[in-house]
Amino acid sequence: MKLLDSIHTPADLKKLPETSLVQLCKEIREKIIEDCAENPGHLGASLGVVELTVALHYVFDTPEDQLIWDVGHQSYAHKILTGRKEQFRGKRQYGGISGFPRRSESEYDSFGTGHSSTSISAALGMAIAAELEGDSERQSVAIIGDGSMTGGMAFEALNNAGAYKSNLLVILNDNNMAIDPNVGGLNAYLLKMSTSNTYNRIKGNVWKALGKITPIRNLFQKIDNSIKSMLLKQSNLFEAFGLRYFGPVDGHDVNRLVEVLRKLKKLKGPKLLHCITVKGKGFKQAESDQITWHAPGKYDKKTGKLLQEEKANVPLRFQDVFGHTLLELARQNLKIIGITPAMPTGCSLNIMMKELPERCFDVGIAEQHAVTFSAGLATQGYLPFCNIYSSFLQRAYDQIIHDVALQHLNVVLCIDRGGLVGSDGATHHGAYDLAYLRCIPQMTIASPMNEEELRNLMYTAQLPDKGPFAIRYPRGKGSMTAWKQPFRELPVGKGRCLTEGEQVAIITLGTVGLFAQEAIDRFPANTAALYDMRFLKPIDEELLHTIFRKFSRIITVEDGTVIGGLGSAVTEFMTAQNYRAEIVRLGIPDRFVEHGTQAQLYRECGYDADAIAGQIREMLE
Repeated sequence: MKLLDSIHTPADLKKLPETSLVQLCKEIREKIIEDCAENPGHLGASLGVVELTVALHYVFDTPEDQLIWDVGHQSYAHKILTGRKEQFRGKRQYGGISGFPRRSESEYDSFGTGHSSTSISAALGMAIAAELEGDSERQSVAIIGDGSMTGGMAFEALNNAGAYKSNLLVILNDNNMAIDPNVGGLNAYLLKMSTSNTYNRIKGNVWKALGKITPIRNLFQKIDNSIKSMLLKQSNLFEAFGLRYFGPVDGHDVNRLVEVLRKLKKLKGPKLLHCITVKGKGFKQAESDQITWHAPGKYDKKTGKLLQEEKANVPLRFQDVFGHTLLELARQNLKIIGITPAMPTGCSLNIMMKELPERCFDVGIAEQHAVTFSAGLATQGYLPFCNIYSSFLQRAYDQIIHDVALQHLNVVLCIDRGGLVGSDGATHHGAYDLAYLRCIPQMTIASPMNEEELRNLMYTAQLPDKGPFAIRYPRGKGSMTAWKQPFRELPVGKGRCLTEGEQVAIITLGTVGLFAQEAIDRFPANTAALYDMRFLKPIDEELLHTIFRKFSRIITVEDGTVIGGLGSAVTEFMTAQNYRAEIVRLGIPDRFVEHGTQAQLYRECGYDADAIAGQIREMLE
């Protein structure tokens, strides 16, 4: 990797002749493949934008010109070129660099991006700021892809951007993929644009003429007219928003990209470049199976064989228990509908999709729409199971309140990745769902301790007249292999005592109850009692009365923020009922938690088995 060895910043990149860029792209791609084989990450998306990344840093004057990477897992080549080449091997590891852009990590990371569809809004804000400061040369570039253009916020930003004359460049990285294949009308529209022979011939002729006709303003007026008059005999969507549209161009032709970007850099005002790329480009297996290789885990970089260890009698992931259970329930209850915003594989709704595709809906990266779409179905007597990752559900908070809870509709929110999720870090931790849902009237909130509990909660939620029902479970494997037991209705709002004790009471919600049980087992019998609440709302007040009448030392444990969740609910109950007790609340502290393994983060945040045992010991002393 002779070329890459000489590059530490984009300034070094600019010293290379254009004839060397193809080789540099090859070396960057090899490094991403090699490092991700040993330390897994988001492989496919970053392989698809290597040439685009090199061209952007070659043409634009970063960090003065600002690049905003939508769905930040596209940013690996960007990190390698901007001073983090040596640290890249340790990405997403505890104490290492993030897998996403972070403003605190590098001046080249203009905007932190872990969710999607935010780049155009942020870039427009930066472009307007440059205009207000009288800086007519600074460029703001939003690179949006991996399905992000399907998010409503992207369209809001496009609509607004067309009203201004700021130096905004939107690059649409069109690879026809999010984690799963893109869906919807926009995807069909882009496919039609990118495959139209007439359109490509027109645009090819225009680009060929680009370097010959002067002045450049007259040339772009001709582009504008040719698009509007000849493109598929219809108006261009992006032109209708007020952005000048260029493309589609081959996103893997680095020299052509450099040529095009140089000319677009001279053009003032908002514009959009449509790039066609291949997710996983340059790695055969990643190109042919783009879903698996989005974030594949460890693999052999030479053979492409996945190295995931196969073990017998290993518990399933919670998401797979959800997928199998939903299919089982849907066979029994014809009103059940499965809904997900672009995550059928990520949440295992694909299990039901294979057998009952007509009753499953992938709505694209559109969490707000997913929730209100579910509400609409519920008004007509259907029972939607809407599965959204916890951190993504935050984007649909208004819809949960107004469209579901206020109307008391039977929508089951299946909240995957609740709690600390590990190496994806602060943007993906499901820290806040318990707190932000608990304040909503008419909302039932439950969290299972194990896979059998998840099955029974799903069964309970689909029974008549349950209203808005949230079931929250963590990322990763459970603790049971014999989880597929006959369904059993669980009484809503009722907890249970799992271990009797005399000196300390531990109150838990969800899988952290297993940590608490492990901690209790280190002490003599009857030292500490364990209570699993099962439901945060309505909370089991009868059980809480029993606890407070018996114990003056209480520990609450939750895989969620200590502010507003289980610990807060128990403390509020104590105050309202005039009890007195020493309460210690364990959970996610009032700060953003970085990346690492889940075990490392549980320990750091002080609610793994060791921390709980330490707290019991301290109380006893």
